[in-house]
Amino acid sequence: MSKYTSGLSKNWHLSFYTLWLGCFITGMGYSMTMPFISLFISDLGNYSKLEINLYSGLAFAMTFIAQAIVSPFWGSLADQKGRKLMCMRASGVMALTISLTGLAPNAIYIVIMRFIQGAFSGYINNATALMAGETPHEKSGWVMSQMMTAGTAGNLVGPLLGGALSSFFGNLLGGAWGYRIPFFITGLLMFLVFLGTTFFTKENFTPVSREKMKPMKDIMASLPSIQLIVAMFITTMLVQSATMSIDPIVSLYVKSMMPGSKNVALIAGIVAATPGLGTMIAASKIGHKMDEIGPLKVLRLGLIIGAILFAPMAVTNSPWVLAALRFLLGIASAAMMPAAQTVLTLNTPSESFGRIFSYNQSFQAIGAVLGSLLGSGISGFANYEAVFWVTGFTLLLNFLIILIFASKKNTPR
Repeated sequence: MSKYTSGLSKNWHLSFYTLWLGCFITGMGYSMTMPFISLFISDLGNYSKLEINLYSGLAFAMTFIAQAIVSPFWGSLADQKGRKLMCMRASGVMALTISLTGLAPNAIYIVIMRFIQGAFSGYINNATALMAGETPHEKSGWVMSQMMTAGTAGNLVGPLLGGALSSFFGNLLGGAWGYRIPFFITGLLMFLVFLGTTFFTKENFTPVSREKMKPMKDIMASLPSIQLIVAMFITTMLVQSATMSIDPIVSLYVKSMMPGSKNVALIAGIVAATPGLGTMIAASKIGHKMDEIGPLKVLRLGLIIGAILFAPMAVTNSPWVLAALRFLLGIASAAMMPAAQTVLTLNTPSESFGRIFSYNQSFQAIGAVLGSLLGSGISGFANYEAVFWVTGFTLLLNFLIILIFASKKNTPR
């Protein structure tokens, strides 16, 4: 065991378990409330169908727009004050804003609260950056995969729990209260995450004064490979865009395969959940493989497999075949985003983790907005199948970018 590993072993395990749980609850809280936001809005006033769709889209997009704008600022502050404080900030504000959203009197209020939440968000990304700095490098691949699994597991549990709570309290209390209660419960859980992060997370961090911080251009110039870092930023954006282009239309695509069926909602839910299940099952194994052979090799394999899988998805007429293919896509996804984050971890000086990962979060937010527009736009002007073809081409393009910019000499291992 290296000196570095033995010096961190006691604290980084406790921090890892605490932050993993925090990421799980953050992912669960998001997916426990957002899938039902349009139903919540429809109960808040006499809105037309167009208004409900517009306000729902704004409520969804505002968070990512705010993230893209403010993430560099929070990243700079993280390098000055530490990532733990950023996790505390994100979980504390999220606890407050989500609870206040449960008190919403109208749709505009929800859109505003979502923007504020996005402006102060970033728990998962900061927790990942914190663990990137605290984890021994020989464990980086496994830890990055597990941190991704936390949010994925939360996203799987959230819709089921949110749907059950909404139905139960809707029948018990009536009206919009069925949709309000999950917001209050999520707010309470995020407050517990704030307390856990405050008291159980340890960070070996030496504060850096604003005067002593290197400008971002100097940091980029000092990196082993600027091209490699930029390629990972682009990868984060394109992979997130690929995910978000499909998620909003999956249930409608399933419905088009099953005209007249009474089980569309159930089967669509299964199809929507299968990628997360595949990611959860494969994440640990793929993480260990990254530590053995290097994250770039795993990333290239994940991108090409993902690109190939979208082709049969576009031509199948069976929701069960689609579910099986999306399960395989989930396995490939475990080799995409975690691998990109691991490359960033291994090629970024520890004093610059905050800003590099914040820029990565901005690219992720941009990808989420672009993906949503891509999926809705293509399906509106063409058809659902075209979304899958374009998304597959996007991952193929990402694979080519990695081949061009992440040359052998830039490989971090």
